[in-house]
Amino acid sequence: MRETIAVLVENRFGVLARVVDLFSTRGFNIDSLNVAETMDPAVSRMTIVVQGDEAVLEQVRKQLSKLVDTTKVIRFFEGDHVEREMLLAKVSTQKRGRPELMEIARLCRADIVDVGETFLTLGFMGAKDEIARLLELLKPFQILEIARTGPAALGRGK
Repeated sequence: MRETIAVLVENRFGVLARVVDLFSTRGFNIDSLNVAETMDPAVSRMTIVVQGDEAVLEQVRKQLSKLVDTTKVIRFFEGDHVEREMLLAKVSTQKRGRPELMEIARLCRADIVDVGETFLTLGFMGAKDEIARLLELLKPFQILEIARTGPAALGRGK
């Protein structure tokens, strides 16, 4: 099972290290970790994607709740939240033409964020499956380098 969890923590030195330590000492693997300040600079929001059976996921949530700096743990269920991830992809324009790559970027709603003699860098924000589709379309061009943020997630409604 894959689960996305949001954790609101006090924005203090060492909090991220304590969260990562919690996972490593218990043998839990983090698939993705995204951290940023909220509207309140004293609070950071961590979006953590983890896999495991229900017992492991329950243990993760309980341990996160016990951390001193944690103010709230939010468990997301399928369909009750939106997730988006950002991708930057540097793609060669030597094997195939620049116009063809620019057309793929336009059709997929990706932004061209950097241009070089032999490459274009695309920026894209979307769901995990949309990013996978874009990467598949870019393979014939030779992907030189990618960076992904991992998902950020918010609950739907109030």
